[in-house]
Amino acid sequence: MTRRVRRRTCRDRAARGSSRAGSAGVGDEEDAPAAELDWKALPDDTMLQLLARLNYRDRASVAAACRAWRALGSSPCLWSELDLRAHRCDREAASSLAARCESLRRLRLRGHEAVEAVPGLRARGLREVVADGCRGLTDAALAVLAARHEDLERLQIGPDPLERISSDALRQVALCCSKLRRLRLSGLREADAGAIGALARYCPLLEDVAFLDCGAVDEAALADIRSLRFLSVAGCRSLKWATASTSWTQLPSLIAIDVSRTDVPTNAISRLISNSKTLKLICTLNCISVEEELVQDPSVFSNSKGKLVLTVKSHIFKSVATMFPGVDVNGHEVFNECNWRSSDNIAGDTMTWLEWILSQSLLRIAESNPQGMDDFWLQQGTALLLRLLKSLQEDVQERSATALATFVVMDDESANVDPARSEAVMQNGGIRMLLDLARCSRESAQSEAAKAIANLSVNTRVAKAVADEGGITILTSLAKSMNRLVAEEAAGGLWNLSVGEDHKAAIAVSGGIKALVDLIYRWPAGTDGVLERAAGALANLAADDKCSLEVAKAGGVHALVTLARSCKLEGVLEQAARALANLAAHGDNNDNNAAVGQEAGALEALVQLTGSQNEGVRQEAAGALWNLSFDDRNREAIAAVGGVEALVSLVQQCLNGSEGLQERAAGALWGLSVSEANSIAIGQGGGVAPLLTLARSEVEDVHETAAGALWNLAFYSGNALRIVEEGGVPVLVSICSSSGSKMARFMSALALAYMFDGRMDEVALVGTSSDSSSKSVNVDGARRIAFKHIETFVLTFSDPQMFSVAATSSAPAALSQVAELVFINEAGHLRCSGAEIGRFVAMLRNPSPILRACAAFALLQFTIPGGRHALHHAGLLQKAGAGRVLRAAAAATTASIEAKIFARIVLRNLEQHQSGTST
Repeated sequence: MTRRVRRRTCRDRAARGSSRAGSAGVGDEEDAPAAELDWKALPDDTMLQLLARLNYRDRASVAAACRAWRALGSSPCLWSELDLRAHRCDREAASSLAARCESLRRLRLRGHEAVEAVPGLRARGLREVVADGCRGLTDAALAVLAARHEDLERLQIGPDPLERISSDALRQVALCCSKLRRLRLSGLREADAGAIGALARYCPLLEDVAFLDCGAVDEAALADIRSLRFLSVAGCRSLKWATASTSWTQLPSLIAIDVSRTDVPTNAISRLISNSKTLKLICTLNCISVEEELVQDPSVFSNSKGKLVLTVKSHIFKSVATMFPGVDVNGHEVFNECNWRSSDNIAGDTMTWLEWILSQSLLRIAESNPQGMDDFWLQQGTALLLRLLKSLQEDVQERSATALATFVVMDDESANVDPARSEAVMQNGGIRMLLDLARCSRESAQSEAAKAIANLSVNTRVAKAVADEGGITILTSLAKSMNRLVAEEAAGGLWNLSVGEDHKAAIAVSGGIKALVDLIYRWPAGTDGVLERAAGALANLAADDKCSLEVAKAGGVHALVTLARSCKLEGVLEQAARALANLAAHGDNNDNNAAVGQEAGALEALVQLTGSQNEGVRQEAAGALWNLSFDDRNREAIAAVGGVEALVSLVQQCLNGSEGLQERAAGALWGLSVSEANSIAIGQGGGVAPLLTLARSEVEDVHETAAGALWNLAFYSGNALRIVEEGGVPVLVSICSSSGSKMARFMSALALAYMFDGRMDEVALVGTSSDSSSKSVNVDGARRIAFKHIETFVLTFSDPQMFSVAATSSAPAALSQVAELVFINEAGHLRCSGAEIGRFVAMLRNPSPILRACAAFALLQFTIPGGRHALHHAGLLQKAGAGRVLRAAAAATTASIEAKIFARIVLRNLEQHQSGTST
């Protein structure tokens, strides 16, 4: 996997790391030494401004510097509000903050443990509590919170469901908090008549109530809250609408109702319109019954008596603009607060409430991703979310960013992002808005904006826009945050952007590689999100030759090996193994292959990961071992730590696995089998039979890789006989004659040539085993079949007319044309040992003209100028004295024209290499 997207989840995120420090600086003349500035001499009001721009941890650190700053750091103006969502807030932390919280009025928290710790702050004058991630909150904890804060005016807990909160806790809130004005709760099991009645009796100022996604709400009892102005029951599916639409019209001050995501019928909406004298706004987003009725009769709410009904079918911007008669409100600017100030307070309060309930409903709709919403998202939903992104309400901003991150994702696992929706965000200027939000000082906003940028960047066009707008630099900066969640989402953004080849260098230039490596060192193994994203991004970057050097230079090899050795999280292990595989994939271009192999514990860890229960981990570990096996020292070291046995076991177990796992398992054995000892061990360990099974695969990459492993194994006579005994001749013949891969056909032909060049005959007399269990085979019959298909394979590269011209002409151009015709590009990546080259030279002397032609064809492939290892092969041929043998093969009267031409081309190649070396 090369990227990952994240929809919003309802996980409890109580522990999100610590805050990111703000910054403030004091300018001075360029030639003035910094030492002349006496920070302790700054006026108190200036110092207070600086302290206000710091997060709480850094503020406390600065305040500890001296007695004067300690007094300033405790100033009430610095502690009127706290946002502790980015911190772990438990009873101990609350106790340490208590001395400063006497003037605390507004508090934002995350996690039920944080809510339980609030009384420890001793903030008796607290007016507002906003909390999320409180799924585990209990009746007792909520009751204590209410009892200790009688001046509470606003209480909001959600959107995670409060599954353990009952009506008993609601009654306690009503009894203790008589000044309550706003109550917004999500996912209650019930809100019965007694609890709502208590709110009506004891909270005379209560004007804003939201029971979202609740199991049961007593509709009639809500009518007793006579002070109610704003009501939301969005997502409540068990309401009695006949009762609700009748009783709620009796509320004397009701201005707006939100019934989004419910099964409200149109006749209930009509009754509210007809009978309520004060109602101005009804929000019905994603109400199926209403939308179906509007499809049948678009004029169903035409006689709304001045009341505004918002649906996904209506033009929301134009509809909301009707709330401001006489005010020039253009398009999307209807949500601009400047337009509210020129109107009455009711309109302003209504717009503030509307922003909040729209952000709630749009996020919930994005999470459930119902069918038939594409038109809404493209025509106005995207623009609406982007407009809400500019809201002055912080939680509205954050929920809008979360919704933008969510509504574009079609499938979490496959990283499938809807192209039309993501590009709609881009076309409406959303990339710049999100990047601006990511640069704000609020870490909760930074994380949500970074998540949206990350998900949108799955679309390559949007990714380019993010990069063009400076997003890589912003994400790199956020990846250095001390807040774990901010760093995690930023790493996710870099992960997705690093898929694009054009962005890899930019990430490196911005310092992104160093930031990603530092993340692995900074966070403990339990933080799976940040580690997986950092390792995934490094894996993508390591696929680039130059970036792979930067990864190694930044300490990435050690960091990734540490993850592979010590982490227990499968997603992290998969990405770490993939990163190590990519680091080792550059062959002779850099030293990373050897560096990974020499890192303490690297090979042992990768060998151990081939036995993981997770297929993705096994696949990436096998891929890493495959790449590492190209280095001679690594190859032997892998075998020394049990790699041969582990990979033979893996190839035996993966026959029903994914194509990627099969290819990499066979590839790793291919790489290890270059060594004689390893090749023999693979054959004796039972590796032949599963490789033959994989060679039967219809998937080209799988049978090509298996053919390569069998080619190496067949070099040794014992393995060659095992292949024959296991029925391998028909398998290799099938590949040789019918594979769509020239490389697979080539290597299967070479394997057949190895098996029947005469060396296997002596072994065949006694079998492959010291006991009598060897299978009886007809070697002569198998040889005839093999030779027939080797000959057919070679002839497929023959052009009679072109070969005839080349045979009679001494012009180099004729041979060049033949060489160009028969060359297999991928064969240039094959590297043969001296023993293998010597065996092909020996085949040139073989009595069989078919083997001579096959050997000349193979040497042609290995020596073509420009091939990766052509010079290496030419040197081995020179050492073997192959020139005389090649000239004899080129002049032999019993040789085929193909063998003669191929031998001449090899001679020409050797001359060119020799000439190039001498110059």
